[in-house]
Amino acid sequence: MLNSTSYLDFLSQILANQVRQVTIAQNSIEYTVSTANGLETRQTTTEGDLDALIQLLQKHGVSFKVDNQNNAPNPWATVVLGLAFPALALASAWLLQKQGDGESFGAYGVGKSKAKVYNQGQTGITFQDVAGVTEAKQELQEVVDFLKNGQKYRSLGAKIPQGVLLVGPPGTGKTLLAKAVAGEAGVPFFSISGSEFVEVFVGVGAARVRDLFAKAKRQAPCIIFIDELDAIGKARSSNPQIGGSNDEREQTLNQLLVEMDGFGTNSGVILIGATNRPEVLDVALRRPGRFDRQVTVDRPDKLGRVAILNVHVQGVKIGADVQLEKVATQTAGFSGADLANLVNEAALLAARNDRQAVTMADFDAAFERVVAGLENRARVLNPIEKKTVAYHEVGHALVGALTPGGGRVSKISIVPRGMGALGYTLQVPEEDRFLLDATEIDGQIATLLGGRVAEELVFGRVSTGAADDIQKATDLAEKAITQYGMNQVLGPVAFDRTTSQFLGGSNRRQISDEVAQQIDQQVKASIDQAYQVAKEILTVNCDLLESIAQKLLAQEVLEGDELKNLLAQGQAAVCA
Repeated sequence: MLNSTSYLDFLSQILANQVRQVTIAQNSIEYTVSTANGLETRQTTTEGDLDALIQLLQKHGVSFKVDNQNNAPNPWATVVLGLAFPALALASAWLLQKQGDGESFGAYGVGKSKAKVYNQGQTGITFQDVAGVTEAKQELQEVVDFLKNGQKYRSLGAKIPQGVLLVGPPGTGKTLLAKAVAGEAGVPFFSISGSEFVEVFVGVGAARVRDLFAKAKRQAPCIIFIDELDAIGKARSSNPQIGGSNDEREQTLNQLLVEMDGFGTNSGVILIGATNRPEVLDVALRRPGRFDRQVTVDRPDKLGRVAILNVHVQGVKIGADVQLEKVATQTAGFSGADLANLVNEAALLAARNDRQAVTMADFDAAFERVVAGLENRARVLNPIEKKTVAYHEVGHALVGALTPGGGRVSKISIVPRGMGALGYTLQVPEEDRFLLDATEIDGQIATLLGGRVAEELVFGRVSTGAADDIQKATDLAEKAITQYGMNQVLGPVAFDRTTSQFLGGSNRRQISDEVAQQIDQQVKASIDQAYQVAKEILTVNCDLLESIAQKLLAQEVLEGDELKNLLAQGQAAVCA
């Protein structure tokens, strides 16, 4: 028995180019349609104008035949079919009008907010789950207190900030903090990403902003959290050729500005935004009355890292030899997300080795894996390459141990890791450092060039293995001159503009050709000076360079007290 369909379904399948062959009888139409399961034969009643149907079939290239030429069309069906297309056009016009009105765009709900709602702050996160950002938590405690005890502030005439902007590098816990505020206050929490407002059609984002704030007002007091605020909050430009223009994004931003501080009131609705690019936000968005409080969520210091590790090791079986303070010391610069990943990697390594608990060795291995990549023992170096890598890495280690600013050398390895590292020298900072002087920067540049110098002294030639070291050394020398003003010739002048304090981007100011030439000359002079420092150190310690390299070739890895004792001989060793 053939599957029966309506005539309108039959027409829609023709328009979708799904119909392959049609046989038209006096009272019925039999046709073959392409489906997901292959070709299928279906049947429908004969309705509408036969000539119009034939023209439609010919237009879409459908093979057909008519069994009965006396097939008489149904006049009522012709009327219905004739009215269907105008009705469809009117419906489309109505949907477009709803787009302009900022409503729900008909049955499709395009203008509806896509925010996730957590009733009564049931985010599952409180301030106890957030560590390492003590100052940021203190700033947000006031917001929590206002949401709980708003009358205390209103009775004194005080107004809570309309918006709180969380800024900081990726992975530092901005989203976690926002959830913790809602969890502590016990109020509804609306969470949405900035990119979820923007669509292809102009006006959809603005409609979603209106819908979001309308829902929030009905559940006030509450919190609206917009992650990646820069997706809709970028500075507007009156000249599209200079700053670029996006009507949909700008209309969304305009609507957000109105909702935050327009003629209406949003009493009890607090907006929390998060971004790692505050410098690109529109000035109107950051003025008092909108995002009038900025909370910096920075990378944690050592005490903060210890606290974060204590949070993440809960539920993880930790061995008695694990020292979280030691882990925190060697992970300077890690964000909260980095530390969470480190704990998880250590647990995975322990499980892979069938241990009953995570040991300190697992944390050390996880740290190396995160920093340098996975060991690649399948990559076999020929004897010449292996020897070159060994002397190269020992050159780094010796120069790093005898110059300031590099930290303690804790490990040398000639086991390939990651995508292209044939060996590596691991230097661990003794403490958190927030400032470096010019001498320490020069020491870091010399350490980076130590591998290249060792190759030149031992083999009388150089290899491509120093490419990354040279790039880093050149970048550091250029920053010292163009950003830090550490050059005696050019003086304390900033030639680069830093575009993001978190992402480290910069762009060169407008400078003359003469100044650009001077910058190039001073960068070259700085590199040459550091190269000579490294060369003098390795020349004086050539015997020690040879003995450590031979041990490294035999063992592949040097670390711990053995390496410490070897490097401690550096100043006493004298070349014969």
